[in-house]
Amino acid sequence: MDKELRSALDDFSQLNVLIIEDNILVHDVLKTSLQELGIQEIRCAQNAYYGLRLCEQQHFHVVICSFNVQSDKDGFHLLEELKFKGFVNKSTVLIFLSAETGESLVNSIVELQPDDFWAKPLTPKHVQQRLISTLETKKQLFNLYQAIDNKEFSKVIYYADRHLLDKSLAKYFPNLFRMKGEAYLSLREFKEAEGFFKSLLKTYQYSWVYLGYVKALLKQGRIEEIMELLSKLKEKPDTRFAAHDMLAQYYIEQEDYQSAYKEIKKATALSPRNIERNKKYWDLARLNHDHKGQYQATKAIAQNAKNSIHDSPQLVLNVVRAGIDLACTLTDGSDAILQESERFIKQLETDYDDSAEFKEQILIAQARICNVKRENERAQQIADIHLSLKPSVEIEDNLDKMKVFHELGMREESLIILKAIQQQISGESLTSQVVAKYVEQEMEERLEIHYTPKHLHTMAVEHFTKMRLKPALDAIEKAIKLAPTNVKFRISLLKILLAMDKAEQLEEIHLPLAKSAITMLDTMKFVGKNAETVNQLKEQWYQVSQ
Repeated sequence: MDKELRSALDDFSQLNVLIIEDNILVHDVLKTSLQELGIQEIRCAQNAYYGLRLCEQQHFHVVICSFNVQSDKDGFHLLEELKFKGFVNKSTVLIFLSAETGESLVNSIVELQPDDFWAKPLTPKHVQQRLISTLETKKQLFNLYQAIDNKEFSKVIYYADRHLLDKSLAKYFPNLFRMKGEAYLSLREFKEAEGFFKSLLKTYQYSWVYLGYVKALLKQGRIEEIMELLSKLKEKPDTRFAAHDMLAQYYIEQEDYQSAYKEIKKATALSPRNIERNKKYWDLARLNHDHKGQYQATKAIAQNAKNSIHDSPQLVLNVVRAGIDLACTLTDGSDAILQESERFIKQLETDYDDSAEFKEQILIAQARICNVKRENERAQQIADIHLSLKPSVEIEDNLDKMKVFHELGMREESLIILKAIQQQISGESLTSQVVAKYVEQEMEERLEIHYTPKHLHTMAVEHFTKMRLKPALDAIEKAIKLAPTNVKFRISLLKILLAMDKAEQLEEIHLPLAKSAITMLDTMKFVGKNAETVNQLKEQWYQVSQ
């Protein structure tokens, strides 16, 4: 195949080209332009499905793909599948087309690293000039692309050094420097990468040079040396996405999960199509007890994965689970979330032929929904009749089963599943650091706290009404630990602390609780009666604390 492609790059008549684009007029412009260059084998597809079928039938040297294939899946997920199935690699000439040039789309395209990006509308002259230039680059640097495909990064450095001695290749020096720098990073030779990119900064001001230098230092844990540079990179449109993404990974490696979460939210907003990043966003959201963020992340994953290689009933199940987790933290508004979760269950049963394989998982979700609705007998009946203590091979299935047992007060059953999850995590090398930390946190909290945040808040209100202030404080503290972003819990906390002050039960150790609550409330915008209530509580507390 390599010899065939080398030969085709010298003789355009041997090139096989695939065009995936839903606009027939664009097909005509491209075909005419390519035929005038002597390219004879040109196949066209109006959707991703047919494009994949053509790739199964023959090998293509050049793939020209619209990012906006609307009929079945977009270009981002199409390329993921083409790469996964081996139809496209670094030796393939990959060109993206799009009429849009928005930041999120550009970031997504940059992630895919195509050889070129052509903005529509197209002209024959533009197509021909850009394609000739791209093919020439691929031809001159062919051995480097081949080495990258084979993950032979030491060879990439060797070939790059040889080519850099040839002054006739001067126009390709930036490409060579970039591939050499990325090879150092791939080999985890971070000290060498640092020196290499630092020397390039004297001559080149490309974004990838700065990002490579930053990555090399972050991998060495030397963030303090580049804080000013990172601030600048996070402000520039062409580098801010990559800067946030690298920082998220850095903070994960440093086990600073709050900072990692802040960065991954920004990175995901700037490039929303990447499923793996969305999964990282989801994992960090639940580790940081952001139930709303968790719910939004699972919905984004299910939506973006539709019709892609990532598509799975499990993703819809995760949306249902995250919705129930969120509903467990809400003092009001939970009904709407539960109704949406029930709609997702119906969607799961309708859209996927193999939904019967998820019968127990669906029953667990239904039992949890009943429990949130206070339909305890129905929830208990589902658990007693349909749920077994046999763990699943999926960690998420086991987590949800553990949660339903815990929420129903079935402590022994919950502990059995928890232990199974612990063994599963310790024996699963592919489990991410964040997921492992989340499971550890779940185990600690489920053993310590026996109720949902919503139930704890109800208990706190009941204790408060009967002036049992210390039990009320204990319940609301536990609710806040499980749902720290819930505003109503913080308001209830202030009310309890003010009552404790009047009853002369307030102690020095309680002061940081109020300070934390007020700090959070100060970041929120309230209107009407809510604003009046919050302002009164803050004013009363200021009088107490003086």
